[in-house]
Amino acid sequence: MILVDSSVWIDFFNDTASPEVEFLDSALGVQAIAIGDLIMTEVLQGFRSDKDFTTAKSALAEFEQLELLGASRAVKAAAKFRELRKIGITARKTNDVIIASYCIDEKIPLLFSDKDFKPFVDKLNLIPALA
Repeated sequence: MILVDSSVWIDFFNDTASPEVEFLDSALGVQAIAIGDLIMTEVLQGFRSDKDFTTAKSALAEFEQLELLGASRAVKAAAKFRELRKIGITARKTNDVIIASYCIDEKIPLLFSDKDFKPFVDKLNLIPALA
């Protein structure tokens, strides 16, 4: 299973060509794909029309739904943020910290195009789905 970040879903729904979208296209129907609750929020909030929102919501509902945060995971995510900060790296977005932390803890590869995940790959063993 792979978790697909909003950075890739947004490009996918906007028909933006990228290696990550190409990877997602080839994985659909072949590999187990998951979407997290925070990722679902990030993706769906960007649709302007009700029709596009409803279409995307239905399409995303077909994938395994993961709850990325709870009390114990919140503490783990904060610890990973602090671990990076101790070595001089400050993660810019809390959602990215939560997503990366979940994937690290569950050993789930993350498909992303957002460069903010790179420190998690380099320093905290986040597994990139596209190497």
